[in-house]
Amino acid sequence: MNTARRCSVFLHRDLIAAFRVSSRGGLAAKTTFCPATSLQPLPYNHPPHPILSTIPTGHPMGTSSSRLFGTLAQPLSSSAPLARHHICPDPDPDQDTYLEMDAPANPEQLLRQCEEALRRRPARPHRDLVSTRTDCCYYSAEPSVRVMQWNILAQALGEGKDGFVRCPSDALDWQERKYLILEEILTHRPDIVCLQEVDHYHDTFLPILGSLGYQGSFLAKPRSPCLDVAPNNGPDGCALFYTRARFSPMATDHLRLSATMLPTNQVAIVQTLCCRATGRQLCVAVTHLKARSGWERLRSAQGADLLHRLRTITCRAATCTVDSDAPGGLSEDLPLVVCGDFNAEPSEDVYRRFLSSPLRLDSAYKLLSSDRQTEPAYTTWKIRPSGESRSTLDYIWYSHDSLSVETLLDIPSEEQIGPDRLPSYHYPSDHLSLLCDISFRERPHRLM
Repeated sequence: MNTARRCSVFLHRDLIAAFRVSSRGGLAAKTTFCPATSLQPLPYNHPPHPILSTIPTGHPMGTSSSRLFGTLAQPLSSSAPLARHHICPDPDPDQDTYLEMDAPANPEQLLRQCEEALRRRPARPHRDLVSTRTDCCYYSAEPSVRVMQWNILAQALGEGKDGFVRCPSDALDWQERKYLILEEILTHRPDIVCLQEVDHYHDTFLPILGSLGYQGSFLAKPRSPCLDVAPNNGPDGCALFYTRARFSPMATDHLRLSATMLPTNQVAIVQTLCCRATGRQLCVAVTHLKARSGWERLRSAQGADLLHRLRTITCRAATCTVDSDAPGGLSEDLPLVVCGDFNAEPSEDVYRRFLSSPLRLDSAYKLLSSDRQTEPAYTTWKIRPSGESRSTLDYIWYSHDSLSVETLLDIPSEEQIGPDRLPSYHYPSDHLSLLCDISFRERPHRLM
């Protein structure tokens, strides 16, 4: 379909190298993977390695946990045997997971593989990185942290429940749609990836992103609507990935959000990280609040619960940290980034709660507007049987006293999105990915 998309000369026939799957703190899953004996950062400049077969080729849905890696090592056009792997029989619901390969994957080669697999599709909308810097901001000399927020659209919901009436059914086929999702991530190479509606965590995102040097955590919804679709690939939930070469984990919190003291079906992952090079700490959260109109009060209550628990977590982490450069050696508030599909327009109460929180959060994407106070016109645009819906529901919140937003990935135009809206042949989800580069502000006492 698109002659502008670059084609790859790599054929889909190589098997993935033997790999080991390891476990660290915070995974809610039915299958746990054996710990590795060592953890080595996976550099991005490693020589090319055949990673073609890391993208599963089996049926896009299914309910058996035994299929987690059953098709992982299958090449795209071969019947070669599976690669060596180890799966431990006993589950541990409190484990983060990472995949350690004998040789790390090369992201450029994997990106070319995605482009080759998508050569018959139109290219994704081009999006520029827009600088938001102002002279009045104090920026650290440390490298910025790139954060991606994205509701990727659960496969079971896209094919079975959401009813995208203008989206051709083959555009939602997982065997190609997964390449569009991975292409978006590989194009921008975020340090931290926050995803919602993930129902292919174990068989796609964990092995592939793990092979690229990410560590991941996943938390499923207690009562996922994906399970109402037959067949399905299990429940959907939130996933959080970060690069092991840059960050070491300090703490992982898996939260089931409450409203008026009652547990709800929405969840959040909170990950406290420490930069290996500088020792700076950062707290990152990902969540997905209740959908649909009529549930505004529940979303507000969920937001209040999340804010309260984030305050507890950041205070707990701050008390464990002493800043030798601060006056009197006192600890400082832990910088916080909160990503999510809030299912709430800026006019809703939950948005106002975050904006006025004692955590002193601000929304990154307001900085794209001329007045730096207005959210984008939309982060999702879809057509369902009930009609066309264009809404701003997705946000990256950040601690504006201690963090500064350097760049933002702009929002594609209506023309780029196209008349059939999202998802489509050229875009895999009904939500746009958000991306920003965030820097630590220099502490005032360090500037004196």
